[in-house]
Amino acid sequence: MSPLAAKSPRETVAFSAQRFPDNEAIHIPLQACSHYSSEPISLTYQELDKNIHEATAHWVGTGVTGRVALVCENRVEFLIHWLALNALGISVIPINHEMPDQEIPYYLEHGEAVAVCALTEHRQRLTQICADSGLDIPVVDCQAISALQLGKPTEQPAPDPDVECALLYTSGSTGKPKGCILSNDYFLEQGHWYRAQGGHIELREGKERLLTPLPLSHMNAMSVSTMAMFSTGGCLIQLDRFHPTSWWDTVRDSRATALHYLGVLPAILLALPESDSDDFSGQIRFGFGAGVNPAHHQRFEERFGFPLVEAWAMTECGAGGAIIASHEPRHVGTCCFGRPGEPIEWQLVDENKTPVAAGMPGELRVRARGPDPKKGYFSGYLKNPEATNEAWLDGWLNTGDVVQELPDGNLIFVDRRKNIIRRSGENISALEVEAAVSDHPDIQMAVASAVPDDMRGDEVALCVILQRDVPNPQATAESIQRHAIQKLAYFKAPAWVIFSTSLPVTASNKPKRADVKTLALQAIKEETAIDLRHLKKRTKSP
Repeated sequence: MSPLAAKSPRETVAFSAQRFPDNEAIHIPLQACSHYSSEPISLTYQELDKNIHEATAHWVGTGVTGRVALVCENRVEFLIHWLALNALGISVIPINHEMPDQEIPYYLEHGEAVAVCALTEHRQRLTQICADSGLDIPVVDCQAISALQLGKPTEQPAPDPDVECALLYTSGSTGKPKGCILSNDYFLEQGHWYRAQGGHIELREGKERLLTPLPLSHMNAMSVSTMAMFSTGGCLIQLDRFHPTSWWDTVRDSRATALHYLGVLPAILLALPESDSDDFSGQIRFGFGAGVNPAHHQRFEERFGFPLVEAWAMTECGAGGAIIASHEPRHVGTCCFGRPGEPIEWQLVDENKTPVAAGMPGELRVRARGPDPKKGYFSGYLKNPEATNEAWLDGWLNTGDVVQELPDGNLIFVDRRKNIIRRSGENISALEVEAAVSDHPDIQMAVASAVPDDMRGDEVALCVILQRDVPNPQATAESIQRHAIQKLAYFKAPAWVIFSTSLPVTASNKPKRADVKTLALQAIKEETAIDLRHLKKRTKSP
């Protein structure tokens, strides 16, 4: 069966299992699973299909009818249970296990989860989180699904492209994350889009081995990587996270032919000592990602021997509006992400939504060409029609990203109009950071802003007006950061703290964020900002 005929991600895997039964579908290198396995983990398409079929039968017996949250890390269990539930027309809510306890209840309650499917080591924690939050949501071990009883056994429906497949949360300027409703068609279009690109990222059926360290709780790994491989009979090499010192050994040992990255990865890899074995031109065909530092782009390609193909997309646009520099010229070192393909209608507009003159920067707006302008895009924000309508103002997806067109039709990224800090691929709401520190006893007012960072893309700077003079600014800044980490994931905490006697505000006392950002940049340049980057560290997983 052709993958083009599939009507769901589950059916896509089933078709590849018929065409490529003995091909490796999923590979977890030992480096990524040594904390729970004594050897690498590998499943062929036939084995993956069998595992999904068995898990589906267990879920049928539970009587599940609503969304299920998955707390399964970057393991095969995530993919098996996602696709098993997908076979039943059940949507999943991927949850990053590294989120602090205080953040998780919002996702469960807002997403109306009827159950949580968790790894054994996370089950007790999730059960306690639900109990402490007053949420009557059962938490089931992903190895013991049959223990869950929600109702009478359900029947397996026919695959439907329009049925919701996943609810992915993305940070926005309103502070609270918004739930993006993603249909089966959204995921199917990701696979079709990748297959159609050609050029530097041409996929060879049954031959590619795509390695990604990105989290399955985000759209890149969950939809782009998986659908690219599952629809072509390729192998998804899924890491638990990015391990810099063992990265290239893992690339070699796993026989990867392609890599997915975010801008921080090339920066870190370039900082490693050079080696005679740095040239991967005979193995890696391409890297696919976004946000590489322009100053690093050419240096990386020359040193490691393969192109970093920059792309632009967002959860909301999916494959419908995705753009990638898969063909020359790529304008390496200019933040170029390619020329929009024929299926995309696009325009650059000013703040009044009026198209800008040729060559001038403007906000990028995209939609699908043809009778259905939302083909391949998200289905809307859950319980938030106002935000959905705002995103689709004037019949265009308004991205909030400022872009400039080059004379040859390629687009380059300029800046973000949205009040979002993008650190190592994570979208951080400035308002969320401000809310987390607002009750610190020393803070009168705090405004968060993005500042450039060579390694992380953006970093979080916090400009603060204090309630009173403090004898030790360094200690106070560290106290503010600790206060944030108690409420937020570590990567959202301030990396720079700038103390000021006043901050730029409008007549209605709202912060002038552009001016605050300028203030933060100036303080960093003049070395009056307090640098806390070294204290932002990943905490040990529960």
